[in-house]
Amino acid sequence: MTWIGIDDTDSREGGCTTYVAYQLIKKLSEYGFNIVGYPRLIRLNPNIPWKTRGNGAIVLKVERRHQSNHIIGDKEISSFRKKSSKDLIEIIEDVIERYTMFNGENTNPGYVALEEQPPYDIYLKAVREVVSLKTIEEELKSTSGFWKGYGNKRGLIGAFSAAAWRPKNDRTFELIAYRYKNRWGTSRFVDEKSVIEMDRKCLTTFDNYDYINNYVAIAPHSPCPVLYGIRGEDTKELIHAKSLIKSEKVYGWLIFETNQATDEHLQEKKIRDIKPFESVIVTGKISSIPKTIQGGHVFFSLSDETGCIECAAYEPTKNFRVIIRKLLPGDIISVYGGVRDIPLTINIEKIKVIKLIDVFEKIGNPICPRCGRRMKSKGRNQGYKCKVCGLETKKAPMKKKIRDIKPGFYEVPVCARRHLSKPLKRINRT
Repeated sequence: MTWIGIDDTDSREGGCTTYVAYQLIKKLSEYGFNIVGYPRLIRLNPNIPWKTRGNGAIVLKVERRHQSNHIIGDKEISSFRKKSSKDLIEIIEDVIERYTMFNGENTNPGYVALEEQPPYDIYLKAVREVVSLKTIEEELKSTSGFWKGYGNKRGLIGAFSAAAWRPKNDRTFELIAYRYKNRWGTSRFVDEKSVIEMDRKCLTTFDNYDYINNYVAIAPHSPCPVLYGIRGEDTKELIHAKSLIKSEKVYGWLIFETNQATDEHLQEKKIRDIKPFESVIVTGKISSIPKTIQGGHVFFSLSDETGCIECAAYEPTKNFRVIIRKLLPGDIISVYGGVRDIPLTINIEKIKVIKLIDVFEKIGNPICPRCGRRMKSKGRNQGYKCKVCGLETKKAPMKKKIRDIKPGFYEVPVCARRHLSKPLKRINRT
């Protein structure tokens, strides 16, 4: 068994590493290699500054055997001839070099072809922290196999780390449909009504359509080869979902096993322990009134016993900012999100409201207990006085205000959802 990992073949101008996987599978199949299980699409740390787009690498498990049919006597039998590692490497490099967007500023592809799967903790570090190329190169020295990095070789980080993923706690799938090459860079046709119908019928799929912002989420907006991608928990239903989509003609499609929508990038932290480019879950008390700045971004401060940090709901989170503005100092919440470096700020993916403070509002001036007349205000914060008998009091009658927010989870809309973020639809089901 050989573990193939490939990363960083796309750019902001086009390309797609999953499309490289699609072409590689076709080529390997032509040469008699067997693909074991589903190809994998593994998302790594979404906060890496030099990522191309979605920071996703692909992984294939390959059996290096070739089947031949022979006639012996009156019987046809199958035999297998082992392919050499050299044959496999030539195929991998040919596909990478043919389909990589080498003109991209941050495109530095890399691949690994390993005899054993790397340790799982390599993946955990790469999905949650910043892993250096030096660290990966040290790991590769003690690994049996082949590898190659192009450009600054940074793609080796994702290729090696993605190969280390195992579906230990959770997994999802994505069916990705590709466009014909002559359509790349042109406007996509994916019928909106068919996406809505599919979303309502295929209940184990998710993040297909944003009903609040009228946004088709399965179709990308870059000039890449992908026509659409449907995410879900059941491969059979994904195939059914594809049959419901009306679109331009599909060139080909592939189902990937993925770590998407699993929250595996998140780790619980105290504020003092937070580092830039991590993704964290922090529980604390809101210590400032949420404020909206130019551009529509909303900020508030969150404190725990170890420190204080800014949290942000940026403009692309749309209606989610309305929820954030309803929070008040003293509310206890958990914030889920990625950490920006300067200034240190949590980019919110979702929140869990744990406890809300009570808010009271004045219902009128107090009634004098002696003469039954309504008392008059003496001025701002100076209390009240009865004009008839002169009795004074500091307190006015109050009633508890019903707040327009309740304990529970709140998430950014589908149009702003990160690949790794677990939607509430999955949280409520798992």
